[in-house]
Amino acid sequence: MIISHKHKFIFIKTVKTAGTSIEHYLSQFCGEEDVLTPLFPRVEPHKAQHHKGLWNPLPELSKVPTKEKVSIVWDLMKAKKFRNHSSAMNVKHRISAATWNSYYKFCVDRNPWDKSLSQYHMRRKRQGDTMTFDQYLKYGKLCHNAPKYIDHRGNLMVDRVLKFESLEQHLGEVFKALSIPFENGLNVRAKGAYRADRRPYQEVHIGTKNHLAQVFSREIAMGHYEF
Repeated sequence: MIISHKHKFIFIKTVKTAGTSIEHYLSQFCGEEDVLTPLFPRVEPHKAQHHKGLWNPLPELSKVPTKEKVSIVWDLMKAKKFRNHSSAMNVKHRISAATWNSYYKFCVDRNPWDKSLSQYHMRRKRQGDTMTFDQYLKYGKLCHNAPKYIDHRGNLMVDRVLKFESLEQHLGEVFKALSIPFENGLNVRAKGAYRADRRPYQEVHIGTKNHLAQVFSREIAMGHYEF
């Protein structure tokens, strides 16, 4: 997650949408006072900064569901003012209203059938190549990104949700508006080595198409995705 006071933008990092690659790219244009959360694993020359600190949690605690209050208190105890995947709601309550209202806010989302496969291969690799896709669906925390960029009433909290499928084009449009150079694209795939099976997702989701359509119905509707 990045808050750039230099370029007046807030980047909300979602799951399995090239977020680490985008952070890596943007970090080279950030200023000394900008907020950059840590990358795991770290990618040079990105350097985390200004992501720790204390804040008044009461406004945030009063507006989130009970299940989210524990994580807010935990963040406060650890002085983790901004996390790698902080939601737009978290960020809004931890910065000034003037900053939130005046900065350009954006994130990226992705076709749910495709990003589920990407997340599965990453987790499978990290757990010793033993997890099946059925086990991932049953026990894994699926990559629901909408809660990162909508509020609890379903209202969009960012200015634009870029599509992963048109990432270079959409980033080019946003970066041009922010006066950030983007002539040669991102030129980095920070976490692109996990997925060895490159078959189209339509060939893989033989028995899981409808299940994922139901699970991700909100994001499919918001992004106008089709199988």
